[in-house]
Amino acid sequence: MNEDIRIHSWHCSYYLDTSKQWVSGRLSLTPVAIRFTADKSGELLVNFHLSSISEIKKESSNLIFSSLTILEKNTKHWFSSLQPSRNVVFNILEHFWREQLLSSQGAGAEAAALQSTKGKELTGLLTGSQKRLEDTAKVLHYQGEQFDNIMKGLNKIEGDMDVADRLLTELESPSWWPFSSKLWKAPLETKPKETATVSDSKNQEGILIRIPVIITHRTDSNVKPGKLTLFASGLEISDCNSQVIHRFETKDVDDIRVHTPYEISVRQRFIGKPDTSYRLLSAKMPEAIPILEMQFSKKIQFLEDALGFVGARKSPQVDLGTSIWQAATGLLGGVVQPGSPVGGREGMDNDQVQLEKQEKISQEEAKELKQILKKLKGLALETEAELERQDEALDCITTSVDRATLNIDKQNRRIKKLT
Repeated sequence: MNEDIRIHSWHCSYYLDTSKQWVSGRLSLTPVAIRFTADKSGELLVNFHLSSISEIKKESSNLIFSSLTILEKNTKHWFSSLQPSRNVVFNILEHFWREQLLSSQGAGAEAAALQSTKGKELTGLLTGSQKRLEDTAKVLHYQGEQFDNIMKGLNKIEGDMDVADRLLTELESPSWWPFSSKLWKAPLETKPKETATVSDSKNQEGILIRIPVIITHRTDSNVKPGKLTLFASGLEISDCNSQVIHRFETKDVDDIRVHTPYEISVRQRFIGKPDTSYRLLSAKMPEAIPILEMQFSKKIQFLEDALGFVGARKSPQVDLGTSIWQAATGLLGGVVQPGSPVGGREGMDNDQVQLEKQEKISQEEAKELKQILKKLKGLALETEAELERQDEALDCITTSVDRATLNIDKQNRRIKKLT
């Protein structure tokens, strides 16, 4: 992720201790740093890492200005006249600072990551692929359940059509026909069974991802922390106490705009009344965007500031589908037979020669990679089988709908004759 992406910027004043005066300018937040640039000179007066902050507070200066103070190492930075409001800026800065602190528990791992072996790199890539495939499987499973419910509904319709057909036959038969009473009893027997089947397909569904967010509803002045939860059937916005603010079913969402890799807006349009729209900002948003992209592929729109993120995420990913398996299996082969090069030297390109020169992966890493590859293969087969099943279900649904429409037309004609 590009560390120079500007997540947000606000017009404010900064107290410059050297000249003992307030300087107007812009306070900017990037994924890893806070910066302040003076308006007149364009000089960068403040630039420090989020991890170096020890405290963010709301305070008042000597002149009773409402201010925001950031304690960075032993230096206290004062910001005032914050627009649109001090609370908005405080909530956003505190959110990103806390998330940085949580992730910096892995900061030691960051240094280790620079020296990590190719095995660890591959393990990370493969576990990421596994997570995406698991999310896809969950969405497909939910869609499969929807198809099953549709099939149940169509079966119920067919049952009702049979009952209607019998009743019409009863009405069409002459008054002296001796079996009329038996025909009337059939619907009474079927009704209790039908009501029993309708009751139970509702609540249980898995959570794909849950992340902390800063929520803006229509106006920028009303900003509060909360959570975004993605389900296979839609998304849910809740406050810090897990009280649901709004739930969007998949069909309710009209568009999702990705403003930056860290900020999205979700909207449902209405005719004759205001749209329901929420703007969500989160340090964890890059983890949620690929799932949103998969779920709302036709409704998601990447704006100009987010296009770099899409390119950065997709271009390596294009190679990932083909190269990740080759690289993983190649390296595993190298561990099993360290002496013999994989695939022969003649067809080796520069990348493969380079790969061979790198460190060999350990036996433990090889085992872990094999296990992940096994899981990925199993998930891929399950996903393929589920897609085939859904294709068959769609065919059944279309034939059932066609059959039902024909039956309805026939029964309409029969009813017209009777009237």
